Amino acid sequence: MEDTQSVATLIDSTTSKIQQLQKAFAELESYRAITLNLKWKQLEEHFHGLEKSLKRRFNDLEDQEKEYETKTMKAQEMLEKREAAVMAKEQASLERLQEKRDAVVSAIANAIEKHKKLFPDEPTVVTSEGQVGAPFMEEKPPDVMAAESNLEDIKNSSENGYVEVKSYPQLVKLCQEMDSEGIHKFISDNRKNLAAIREEIPIAFKAAADPACLVLDSLKGFYRMEVPNLDGKKDSNLLGLRRTCIMLMECLSILLTNLDLSSVSDVISEDVKERAKTIAEEWKPRLDDLDVDANNGNSLEAHAFLQLLATFGINSDFDQEDLSKLIPMVSRRRQTADLCRFLGLSDKMPGVIDVLVNNGRQIDAVNLAFAFELTEQFSPVSLLKSYLTEARKVSSPVKSGNTSPTVQNEFNERELTALKAVIKCIEDHKLEEQYSPDPLQKRVQQLEKVKADKKRATEVAKPQPKRPRASPNGVGYGPRVTNVATDKNFYARMTDRYPQYIYDRPYVYTGPTDNHLPSLLGSATYNLSPSHGNYFGNGYQYQAPYLH
Repeated sequence: MEDTQSVATLIDSTTSKIQQLQKAFAELESYRAITLNLKWKQLEEHFHGLEKSLKRRFNDLEDQEKEYETKTMKAQEMLEKREAAVMAKEQASLERLQEKRDAVVSAIANAIEKHKKLFPDEPTVVTSEGQVGAPFMEEKPPDVMAAESNLEDIKNSSENGYVEVKSYPQLVKLCQEMDSEGIHKFISDNRKNLAAIREEIPIAFKAAADPACLVLDSLKGFYRMEVPNLDGKKDSNLLGLRRTCIMLMECLSILLTNLDLSSVSDVISEDVKERAKTIAEEWKPRLDDLDVDANNGNSLEAHAFLQLLATFGINSDFDQEDLSKLIPMVSRRRQTADLCRFLGLSDKMPGVIDVLVNNGRQIDAVNLAFAFELTEQFSPVSLLKSYLTEARKVSSPVKSGNTSPTVQNEFNERELTALKAVIKCIEDHKLEEQYSPDPLQKRVQQLEKVKADKKRATEVAKPQPKRPRASPNGVGYGPRVTNVATDKNFYARMTDRYPQYIYDRPYVYTGPTDNHLPSLLGSATYNLSPSHGNYFGNGYQYQAPYLH
């Protein structure tokens, strides 16, 4: 600022300097005979121009300095505000973290308290060092000692960082008793709570003296004599038993993934592997005579066979080419990708996808292509468009004029099912930018409107029942009045705008991993879900999904 003031003072003194110069020039001129008026005017204009130029530049510099100071102040204020915002966020994050820590500690304490209430009779003694031991020694059978040892592992696992809560003590008791039939009955009786039971089965297996043998015992009756119902469907009890067998094998796999290698070798011994291999060899020939579920990619028998090989680690005893041919039979099941990786079939997947595409099962092919990162080799959009084209061909009658209303309704229903399957696949794999579902949804609305209109017309065309009417005097019946509305609804209930897709649940395939551990092996929750609808790309029909 001092330099600026000195420059301004010098500029202001310019006028006085010019006046002094003028006086000196006039005095000099008086000594000459010739006047110098013209030259002085030129000098005066020159000096005034320099003065104006300096003032203008000085003003510009002042303006720039003020602008710089303003920007500097604004930037400093912004930095202060940002610093305050960052500190506030840090403080909020610390508070949330502390709340979560407190919640976790509280949950752990509650879980431990609940565990103590569930097992009040367990004799334990806490030493000064915090170790748990038994207050007395007692001679017990080997099986009971092994079960109690596994129960102790459950407690230790709680101390190692997570708490395992048991809501079904009866399940633990059945595992202790190695009662496979009792486990089947328990699961059947509590099938409404199957998701919660499934989470606790791996924990309960730790209480068994030999979890692997318990699971192998549970496989008895998997191929018992089938008794078809009057409508040709399979025995529902047999289907439930098979689903339970698969679930128990998956739960054993979950237990094994949480153990170290030495513990796994103790559970899956060579004798257990030989027994599992014997069962697999008995099951394999039966896979040659599978029903329509296998053609739809939803075969319980093929799934159970592959799960048996994966759980007990005996896949090396069977030909990989033969195993890869079974994958299309289970392509619709959510555990397929993990089974393929664990069985070492990842390199066979391009051939499997080709088989699915050639058989009109492009949606299954898209799901597997995403699961094994083969979308560059198998374009999902091209596969979905191909699937929809084939569906429309099947759904289009050759001569529409001679098509009966019933046949046309079937064709419309098939196209509607295919459209919803494609929309669901687009949503599951986030393909909206590559394949817009808007035109498909408009077509769905058109077909649903046609379906609703035909249903209303059918309801109107139904003959109205004659309703007797009592006479005014209470004797006999009066004449029927034809213009009185009946009690039935004139319009039938319209269907939902978007009924269930062919795939009622999105695939949960994970990407390929370096090691072939079944990270999601047996991750499906076996909940009752609505029907998948019809699958018509190759003339087959999808069956209803399984309970669990």
